[in-house]
Amino acid sequence: MALLKEVKEYYGDVELYIDGEFRKSESDNFMEVMNPALDKPIGRVPFATPEEVDEAVDAAVAAFERWRDVPVPNRVQYLFRMKEVLERHKEEIARIIVQNHGKHIDEARGEVRRAIENVEAAIGAAYILAKGEALDQVAPSIDEYVVREPLGAFVIISPFNFPVMVPFWFMPYALAVGATVVIKPSEITPIPFYWVNKLLDEVGLPPGVVNVVYGRAEVGERLITHPDIQGVAFVGSTAVARKIYELAGRHGKRVLLQAGAKNYSVVMPDADMDRAATNLISSFFGNTGQRCLANAVLVPVGDAYQKIVPKFVELAKGMKLGYGLDEDVDMTPLVSRKALERVHRYIEIGLEEGARLTLDGRNPVVDGYPDGYFIGPTIFEDVTPDMRIAQEEIFGPVASIIKAESLDEAIEMANSTIYGNASSIFTSSGRVAREFRRRIKAGNIGINVGIAAPMAFYPFAGMKESFFGVIHGQITSVHFFTDTKVVIERWW
Repeated sequence: MALLKEVKEYYGDVELYIDGEFRKSESDNFMEVMNPALDKPIGRVPFATPEEVDEAVDAAVAAFERWRDVPVPNRVQYLFRMKEVLERHKEEIARIIVQNHGKHIDEARGEVRRAIENVEAAIGAAYILAKGEALDQVAPSIDEYVVREPLGAFVIISPFNFPVMVPFWFMPYALAVGATVVIKPSEITPIPFYWVNKLLDEVGLPPGVVNVVYGRAEVGERLITHPDIQGVAFVGSTAVARKIYELAGRHGKRVLLQAGAKNYSVVMPDADMDRAATNLISSFFGNTGQRCLANAVLVPVGDAYQKIVPKFVELAKGMKLGYGLDEDVDMTPLVSRKALERVHRYIEIGLEEGARLTLDGRNPVVDGYPDGYFIGPTIFEDVTPDMRIAQEEIFGPVASIIKAESLDEAIEMANSTIYGNASSIFTSSGRVAREFRRRIKAGNIGINVGIAAPMAFYPFAGMKESFFGVIHGQITSVHFFTDTKVVIERWW
């Protein structure tokens, strides 16, 4: 196996980062952090005490008034330094992501690249989107203009599946406009962002501008309900997003909540089947299905079924499982044993519902990694739209295939779920693609693209119960961290 050299085998206890200093937590509540390919601990994460959470918020609030007064060109210099540090250490960061999350090294490299792209976009946003507007002589001797100002300290709660990228969907934009943040990474995959934060310490941000604490739901709840926090940006499941939405609403907080998904991919008879199959394999089984943009339900229309399904199944059968640091493997383990058990339960549910298990990925033999949380590509046929495996988010490499007789029926199926994160179509017809784009109820649309991932300088969209709030993430989060002040001005 062509294994890359690991950075470390054990990272010790993750430290909090409060008011510009790394510190050991005073908590006596720790959780082991696992390498999912090896089922071995690589460190421990503390669950911050209530006092530590409050200290992090207090530091962010105290830093805000100083940070907002730093001129925009000066704030942006910190982001330039941030980009340089990430570029210099990108391979190291990617390897650590693999060790903690388990994803393939190429996917980890892509995650780091997306984080860097968001820093770049935030630099541009600082000069373009954060500017106000003005109109001279709106009335006799009166001018009117808009100033966009930062609101204060915000909370960022990130998921396990993109431990480095997701904080960068929000954090650099907050810093660019003069806001401060407290970040709570996932307790399942805390080490990659902890390591990134260690590296970014050399950027020299003023104390309190960025703070990092760890913990489960009670830590997040204390952050959200803290009276000095202005709002919360979150990425995770719909169930948790809905709870945060309700909690934040009761406490008068802004929210930007990217939630769950059940993404449908439609294949028309006129599609390029070879290219479609390759795209679909990456979308369904890349990152072992653990991403909100992963396709979960394949809908071939008419005789596309006979054309695409054999190719899709054959490619899935050929996928090689292994450790993500091995460049030669195609699929890696799920993030945790709990995640593996969840996917196994959904496979049982599919069988109970009467779906036909065409490819069973359970209990694979993976040479050299007998204890990892592995599952291979799993494909169900004879699925109906009302089945749970066609409606509920599994978050694993399980594909459900449903045949549709028409584009209308395929769109109806895709719109039948509570989710609206992403949807894709494969076709050579511009008319069909346009109709699909207009009628589908999802925020991120792929046309002959399996993974409809927006670039950093576009918003990460979402509809229905895949998103709660008004303003989306990535570049449009500039508007989340700021508010407008309208000035009507007359000089005698």
